Amino acid sequence: MTGSAADQRALKISEEPLRPVGQQYGFVTGTVESIKDIWAHRELMGLLVRREIKARYKDSSLGFLWSLVRPLTQLLIYYFAIGQIMGLARNIPSFAIFVFVGLTIWGLFTEIVSSGTTSIINNSGLVKKIYLPREIFPLGSVGGALFNFAIQFGILLLATLVARQFPLTTNVLYAPLAFLTILIFGTALGIFLSSVNVYLRDVQHLVEVALIVLFWASPIVYSFSFVHDKLNGNLLEQIYLLNPITLAVLGMQKALWVAGTTESTTANWPPDLGVRLLIVMAIGLVLLWLSQRVFSRLQGNFAQEL
Repeated sequence: MTGSAADQRALKISEEPLRPVGQQYGFVTGTVESIKDIWAHRELMGLLVRREIKARYKDSSLGFLWSLVRPLTQLLIYYFAIGQIMGLARNIPSFAIFVFVGLTIWGLFTEIVSSGTTSIINNSGLVKKIYLPREIFPLGSVGGALFNFAIQFGILLLATLVARQFPLTTNVLYAPLAFLTILIFGTALGIFLSSVNVYLRDVQHLVEVALIVLFWASPIVYSFSFVHDKLNGNLLEQIYLLNPITLAVLGMQKALWVAGTTESTTANWPPDLGVRLLIVMAIGLVLLWLSQRVFSRLQGNFAQEL
């Protein structure tokens, strides 16, 4: 680059207005400004989502089919190890569909949280070079997770059709409630953890451990009826049901696991499941707002920390 060209570039940079990064508004008005800023950069966020999807399957012969390999492998392991060897399949009708439903909604949550946690660090080059609302990075991870979820959900519906258990009852209304619960809580955690992880890199490793614990704390490979039989509706069962992921998994199961909604198993569903989902969704929206506000306060020093 010639000296004159470098001088012209430096002049253009000096003429650019300074863009303050971080909390510049009130706790409430700052949320509105952040939403406006994110919306103004929506095309860039779309590019980030497409880049993430393309990078994931670049130079791959199977392409998008790889998004099914992990959940299908988990399904086979749990089906044979837990369903057949441990005998749970004898007590859970249509055990394969039951497990697949849980793994599909759980996969959405884990991908949003795990990818969101590392999203700022993985895009450190962009964060240090140009101004843009940093929230688009964890939100871009949400977009990639939704793409994979759509593929897995389509295969799940196809499986229910092949098994002649396609959900056609009013219970299917639980599915959007469960989906929104996972989406809201996952996004809230992804935004919050992505900002904290910039300062404390151990967070991403703690998240991996926490997701393992949370997996077994949710009725994904075992039925809620086992929990209910053991705890019999006591205080511990109510604490168990405070977990929003547990409620979302149960909601998706009630919507799509037709064999589990027969008269013999209906009594084992938590009472007022729909109301519980609406309550945790409302709580999740508050957490999402608070997470964004924490993110806004912490993002001012991202470039220096990275």
